[in-house]
Amino acid sequence: MIEPVTLDGLAPALGLGDHELVSLVGGGGKTTVLFTLGSQLGPRTVLTTTTRMGRDQTGGFPVVDTPTDAELRDALETGRTVLVRRRTDGPKAVGFDGPTCDRWFDQLADHVVVEADGSRQRPFKAPRESEPVVPSRTTVLVACVGAGALGRVIADACHRPLRVAAIAGCSPSQRLTPERLAAVLASQRGSRKGCPDGARFVVLMNQVDDHHLPFVSELVGIVGSAFPIVVVSAADTVP
Repeated sequence: MIEPVTLDGLAPALGLGDHELVSLVGGGGKTTVLFTLGSQLGPRTVLTTTTRMGRDQTGGFPVVDTPTDAELRDALETGRTVLVRRRTDGPKAVGFDGPTCDRWFDQLADHVVVEADGSRQRPFKAPRESEPVVPSRTTVLVACVGAGALGRVIADACHRPLRVAAIAGCSPSQRLTPERLAAVLASQRGSRKGCPDGARFVVLMNQVDDHHLPFVSELVGIVGSAFPIVVVSAADTVP
């Protein structure tokens, strides 16, 4: 029986503890998840990206641009979650490399949440060689999947559809079935790419409604105990 959760309960559903470096990879919904966790993990939390995100996407959090460690420490001592960016480039904000995120996690912050991948707003993807950019101290790797990809033609629904199809062992003109999705989620060339040794791997299915539940139930049956799947109800929109 699939029990969807709401965004209000996302951090507990992901099993997050007192000191986590969470990296978000995969398809659409990562930015909403970033800001949701920022509001739930409490003070001394750093939100950032190792790639790029919209310059105007702040989630209402204080923004700190290009801080020194001392400046970031002072910002965190205010007891607030902060969004940290390296610079802006036109409509995009550019983030930091993995080692910098690792240092913040080890020395400055209780939590670091990183948007570590891009998907051109598609609900599912497979990474190319240089993707994702996952900090080595990541404790939880969350692979995001939008329900809009379920059962659709891979070429229509996925970012980097040729890579998705190659891992799934099919043509990009075929549909993303539970078996094919499970293959990409489990693959070291797919959703698990870059997952550090010792990190937990969790799949987050978002925007799931009653129409999607049979597909998700089949997926859970295929995956078994290999990794957990957290399902977010479509009542809580994760674009």
